Amino acid sequence: MEGPSIVILKEEVQCFKGKKILEVHGNTSTDKERLLGERVTDFKSWGKHFIICFPHFFVRIHFLMFGSYRINEEKETVPRLSLQFKNGILNLYTCSVKIIDEDVNKVYSWKSDVMSPQWDAASTTRSLKLFPDAMICDVLLNQDIFSGVGNIIKNEVLFRVKIHPETHIKFLSNKQIKEIVKDVREYCFLFYEWKKVYQLRKHWQIYKKKKCFSCCGAVTMKHTGIGRRRSFFCTTCQILA
Repeated sequence: MEGPSIVILKEEVQCFKGKKILEVHGNTSTDKERLLGERVTDFKSWGKHFIICFPHFFVRIHFLMFGSYRINEEKETVPRLSLQFKNGILNLYTCSVKIIDEDVNKVYSWKSDVMSPQWDAASTTRSLKLFPDAMICDVLLNQDIFSGVGNIIKNEVLFRVKIHPETHIKFLSNKQIKEIVKDVREYCFLFYEWKKVYQLRKHWQIYKKKKCFSCCGAVTMKHTGIGRRRSFFCTTCQILA
């Protein structure tokens, strides 16, 4: 689940803000009983992390590759964590659950969160340049630099700016680097808008496509970079530097 989807979840659960947890269930190995009777002070998002805040600690939820959630609904599978409130229930599935006894604002830097009002383009640009020998496909998925960017966003942004995913940072011009950083931010908010109206897939131009949106040539799928994540690209439109 990528950053924009986490922001949508954060918005959807605002009805539970300020509410007390009446029941806790789930197959998480985390000390979930600790949440019983606690009152939620806030919901936050940082990149791919969904954050449930309490007076003296917070719970970090990471949905990994196949996580999901249901509000006032259930799936057939047992939830990893289920929180019952007076006005509804939040079920979280196939995710990592961790209780953190620290101030959330000291743990997270909101400047790296591509969906945050505090996101800092200049700082992101500087951080990207610190990895000259890395491939852009890897750096875009580095959550310390682009918090919230996942594989869909990586592929779509690189296609939009016409850069091959295996291009090393040192071969990118300053103009290209600034364009990447700018487009990541812009595309994340487009992703957010399309996802809210269930039209995200409709707008994919390269991800999981067979033909290039621009030239109609064949799309290449390859596991690229150190992370070996799937990259979809057009060798005509996205020339390897």
